[in-house]
Amino acid sequence: MNNIFKKRESNFLIQLIALSVLLFSIHSYLSFHFAKEVILFFPLWHIYGFHVITVILIYTLINYRESVGKTEVFNAFILGMLLKMVLIIVFLLPWILSKPEQKGYDLTNFFVPYFIFLAFEVYSVTRILQKK
Repeated sequence: MNNIFKKRESNFLIQLIALSVLLFSIHSYLSFHFAKEVILFFPLWHIYGFHVITVILIYTLINYRESVGKTEVFNAFILGMLLKMVLIIVFLLPWILSKPEQKGYDLTNFFVPYFIFLAFEVYSVTRILQKK
């Protein structure tokens, strides 16, 4: 692999890890102080692990395709987003089938970080596309 790929990937991973640690810390603090009595279906680390893994996979695919000279990067990004949506349904399926009593807490705990990670992912991929 070439140096451009490695440099972009390492910068992205450092930013993603920093964002993840910051968000997880804030989320854990808020949950601990304001929702102690709430029993969540998914622990926070499961949710953040899912988001981090899916963001890394999609960004790495886009970064690799762009670094080897493929011009269809946007199509790969859209395909990655569709795959991510399917994975979200698979991830949330046990919760959906359990007929949860506390729908609001679990949905908020999943989708607020999802949209933050999605915004970061779109921003990062847009930076790759703009450099052309």
